[in-house]
Amino acid sequence: MALIPEILHEYISTAYPKNLCLVSIMMDDGYPQVSPRGSVIVYDGDTLAYWDRGKGHTFETVEDGTKVTVFFRNPELGARGGNGTLPAGGVARFYGIAEVHAEDGEVRERVWNEMVEPERTSDPEKKGRAVLVKLERAEQLSHKPLSEIEGA
Repeated sequence: MALIPEILHEYISTAYPKNLCLVSIMMDDGYPQVSPRGSVIVYDGDTLAYWDRGKGHTFETVEDGTKVTVFFRNPELGARGGNGTLPAGGVARFYGIAEVHAEDGEVRERVWNEMVEPERTSDPEKKGRAVLVKLERAEQLSHKPLSEIEGA
């Protein structure tokens, strides 16, 4: 289990539209599929979540147990011109296992309600699903654990 430092929670959950996260999975042909996601939130201390609107390859491919990588970058957190929270370029990488919540329920509602408004507006009929990413690793660009950042 990997923990998301509390100092990063708000930055990640409100990254969009100024910044956003890239979510990556491995396709059947061995190539990674990387998709921008404005809906990524910190669900709890060791879980990220995002809303999958039901379009594209990731919707068809991600299921319970799928390995997921989430790439977060915010230059304002970097060492050059930023506050130095994430010194190597303002980057954090998260590796975890998907847990899909396609049916109405507490998890799906919480992710819907906590993601930024523009993402809800993009799926007005609420056809998508919530995907939790239970983290196994969380690291800086330099591969150092996020637990080593100051204030973690």
